[in-house]
Amino acid sequence: MSIHCNAKKEDIEKTVLMPGDPLRSKYIAENFLENTRLVNTVRNMLAYTGTYKGKPVTVFSSGMGMPSMGIYSYELYKFYDVEKIIRIGSCGTYNRDIHLFDTILVDKSYTEGNFAYEWSKKEEHVIEASAELNDLIENTAKKLGINYVRGNAFCNDCFDGYLDHLDDFINNLPKDVLGCEMEAFALFYMAKYFGRQASCLLTVVDAYFQNKSITSDERERSLNEMITLALESI
Repeated sequence: MSIHCNAKKEDIEKTVLMPGDPLRSKYIAENFLENTRLVNTVRNMLAYTGTYKGKPVTVFSSGMGMPSMGIYSYELYKFYDVEKIIRIGSCGTYNRDIHLFDTILVDKSYTEGNFAYEWSKKEEHVIEASAELNDLIENTAKKLGINYVRGNAFCNDCFDGYLDHLDDFINNLPKDVLGCEMEAFALFYMAKYFGRQASCLLTVVDAYFQNKSITSDERERSLNEMITLALESI
């Protein structure tokens, strides 16, 4: 069984929402779910299982970066027979057409890292989300009137905001990249490996070409909309 999770197999539902931050898992459990119970505390990577409008769901934090996401998504798919994982996270953008608080539904994740090579000795740097799951989320967004953009994201090994060569990094990004984050490639790769489904919703919290300060209320409202979209989609 898993060495990074102390949940019993029956404690984890077949559909999992994965924020990066353990405290965001706690926030979702306390503000969106009913009949919640804490099911994992190992390394304080908090996970909760409950119901949303009667639908069972687990919210399980992933931590930051592809190694952490790779571990938890692997164990959820392999040891807990999870069928669907939706990452719900935040991202930055260097795309002038994307703005603060936009919701991005990721179609493909591109990385320059070596996650795939280390895992399977394959030079793979682009991987797709589950088209079926993405279509479901897209249709739900349209029904609810939630604004979103659908496209590709870059999955970085380093936090790009700290790079000394940031201008070169921006200039080298593929033109179709809408946002930059650090986990989706590993999630999609593990889903493909196990023949399961995975998707990723991102809220833009840092827009390089926008000179605007962010209030805590604005950030919370935007994240709440993304969380609602994920929950309504399941």
